[in-house]
Amino acid sequence: MSDQTCPVAAPQGAALQNPAPNFRIIAMIIASAMFMEQLDATVLATALPTMARDFGVSAPAMSIALTSYLLSLAIFIPASGRVADRFGSRTVFRTAIGVFIFGSILCAWAPNLTFLVFARLVQGLGGAMMMPVGRLVLMRSVERKNLVAAMSWLLVPALIGPILGPPVGGMIVTYLDWRWIFYINVPIGLLGFILVSLFIEEFKGEPAGPFDWIGLCLSGISLGSLLFGFEMSSRSGEAVLAVSLIGVGLIFGAAYLRHARKHPSPILDFSLMRIPSFNASVVAGSLTRITQGAQPFLLPLMLQLGFNLSAASAGGIVVATALGSMTMKAVAPRILRQFGFRNSLIINGVISTCLYALCAAFRPDWPLPVIFVILYFCGFFMSFQFTAYNTVAYDEIGRERMSSATSFYTTFQQLMLSLGICVGALALHGAMTASNHDVPQLADFSVAFLVVTAISLTATIWNMRFDSAAGADISGHQARKQS
Repeated sequence: MSDQTCPVAAPQGAALQNPAPNFRIIAMIIASAMFMEQLDATVLATALPTMARDFGVSAPAMSIALTSYLLSLAIFIPASGRVADRFGSRTVFRTAIGVFIFGSILCAWAPNLTFLVFARLVQGLGGAMMMPVGRLVLMRSVERKNLVAAMSWLLVPALIGPILGPPVGGMIVTYLDWRWIFYINVPIGLLGFILVSLFIEEFKGEPAGPFDWIGLCLSGISLGSLLFGFEMSSRSGEAVLAVSLIGVGLIFGAAYLRHARKHPSPILDFSLMRIPSFNASVVAGSLTRITQGAQPFLLPLMLQLGFNLSAASAGGIVVATALGSMTMKAVAPRILRQFGFRNSLIINGVISTCLYALCAAFRPDWPLPVIFVILYFCGFFMSFQFTAYNTVAYDEIGRERMSSATSFYTTFQQLMLSLGICVGALALHGAMTASNHDVPQLADFSVAFLVVTAISLTATIWNMRFDSAAGADISGHQARKQS
């Protein structure tokens, strides 16, 4: 989007003068919708073998049920901001919930794999709009002084969804029918639909130019190929296909960048990267998400294969990170008010990454309560890091570019989480190959944890590039210093 003045400023100001609804209500409404999407994305993986038997196909063939969802995300996330500007953020967010519910029902009714793939594409369309537009609703509905607290509430489902997914999926497959994986989305979604209608204000933006259809196609092919390539690289025997897809993604990505320089309102506005706080948050947050993406893949696998724990027992341990994430939301505003964004991101970034690196030392003779406590603090510090990144990123973003920024940020968020799984899997396979192991051993998991955390630790370089006054009016740090 361009820097033209957006007429949303007037109604937004009016909304902010109205103290009701409380920002926590808005954040939790959006968080509930996102939790539904995050939980669904991970719980399905556990049920794939059972679904394969029902459909009469091989388990590997079921991977298309995951990749079809990624395809919808790749195509439609970049367009979400422009759609929200055109039809209104509340309307689009509410519609996205409805589409996701409809897609979930179709998935539950699927008689075969072909129908399931179509249903997952529909579901992905809803999910693609829920993530960035939900964040956009929050940014436009909450006063800046409450933004840190609201964002900390919003990020809880993004962190606990991938952790709770496998044990929840295991329980559903074991005690119910796999179709309930999709049916549980219906009551959550309907409640969210009603609450959005009651509590969320409508905001529209002025289109900055013609819709970028060519950019949508180029970015969709690029992002879809990259996401598929990253996802395929985490599987054995798919190296050639993975490299080919990543190559296609890079080629079309380069074509998009060339196209975007000429279009007046590109679907992904890379000129946003000229804004210092946004640039640093995107780059540092992307590097940190390597660890966050790899952790739900590596940790449960290590506990089950290396510690010989059941899926339910492993899930009971990794839930510690979810508890840590939820605890963080109460203290994040106070920490940022005391130390500011820059200092907090530098210090907390090192602590959170090193704590996850400590997972490399886990062994079966460690007391499980000790592992639980370490994972609790992993969740606490990493959740704080993403709360800070996702808030300070919009410090210098004008209201007229907010929708474009949320689409851009969410696109890279999804891409880097997928890359984290890829890097974790490649590091694990590399360690297995070097040690001549057919089945991953504890030492192989240790190498994988150290590799992904070493990459994330480089985010410190970009954290140091934040201005000391970055986000001061959001955190209240500057006002405290001057008083």
